[in-house]
Amino acid sequence: MKKTIAEINEKILSGRAVAVTAEEIIDMVEKDGLEKTFEHVDVVTTGTFSPMCSSGVFLNFGHNDPPIKMNKTLLNGVPAYAGIAAVDAYLGAAELAEDYHGTDLYGGAHVIEALLKGEEIELYATGAVTDCYPAKECLHKITLDSINEAIMFNPRNAYQNYAAAVNSSDRTIYTYMGILYPHLKNLNYATSGQLSPLLNDPFCRTVGVGTKIFLGGAQGHVAWQGTQFKSDVERSELGIPYAPAATLSLIGNLKEMSSDFIQAAIMERYGVSLFVGMGIPIPLLDMEMLRQVAVRDEDIYTTIVDYSVPELNKPNFGRIDYKSLKSGTIELNGVKVRTAPLSSIPKARKIAQILKDWIHQGEFTLVEPVRMFPQDAKLKSLGTSRGGHHE
Repeated sequence: MKKTIAEINEKILSGRAVAVTAEEIIDMVEKDGLEKTFEHVDVVTTGTFSPMCSSGVFLNFGHNDPPIKMNKTLLNGVPAYAGIAAVDAYLGAAELAEDYHGTDLYGGAHVIEALLKGEEIELYATGAVTDCYPAKECLHKITLDSINEAIMFNPRNAYQNYAAAVNSSDRTIYTYMGILYPHLKNLNYATSGQLSPLLNDPFCRTVGVGTKIFLGGAQGHVAWQGTQFKSDVERSELGIPYAPAATLSLIGNLKEMSSDFIQAAIMERYGVSLFVGMGIPIPLLDMEMLRQVAVRDEDIYTTIVDYSVPELNKPNFGRIDYKSLKSGTIELNGVKVRTAPLSSIPKARKIAQILKDWIHQGEFTLVEPVRMFPQDAKLKSLGTSRGGHHE
């Protein structure tokens, strides 16, 4: 029993396709069994809404008069990288405003959210003066509508599983996983479990370059494998990694997105991040795909890592399943530990439902990947720093 993406797309366009969310498919398989469910369902939709620091936008502002070749570029005081072309820049979500003094955090994520809300942004740039670009500086008020392009390009999103974070030391620590209190008083985790996109397609059989997705409230695409992509990892019998593995590089039109699904985040005493809403429709090509999308929280395990240790290879406290994590309390080393998600499960459900509705309305067809991801990718690191400074 097999289906093709072309066959499923025909059903989508004729209004005959059946899509269900990654939570709904679990109940269907339990009630009707694999074969009957496979015959009935064509696509399973997933979703996640989580802080994804490795995000940002390429912006083209349009030309100044007189022309300027932008050098140092600030958007509401936040530096954007302008070493691309005369009036192009890349604004990273995690970049902090130049006048940041450790009190009110403001960064690229806030600028991106403000643009989405239709707010005016101050653009200031100095010029690398040349004969064809004589302006020394420019100052403008811009909006998302007033500039030419705003292309969201996120180098690393949608981690396939992520380690849960605890702190065994005797002091509170402030991390990209949130505040971690001493003596294992809390645990933070960062995926939507059984709704999470890459946990439903653990070997990326249907996800690759070109895959069409939900991104920030609009339709976007997978541009490439994400940075720090890793496929050569230890996995469960279901193929699900026990620790961070695959990642995705995503692209889409910011002008089509919504601030409901792209929101700035402040990590206290750490920095700024960006909540990104994304979801992937997974076509049921064969029975093996159905078995994988029917995965439940109790079957998905992650590793509990001690973030109080500064080394790259931190010690861990074993593995835990997402059903236990979502319960709000687990027992660790004989201690009751409060658990909390950085990801929003209600938002993830909403994204999966929107994708499902788009498919049923014939507004979203599937795209077959034009390039698949490597299945033997290993992760490299810089190793131990030698210290000193560069002359």
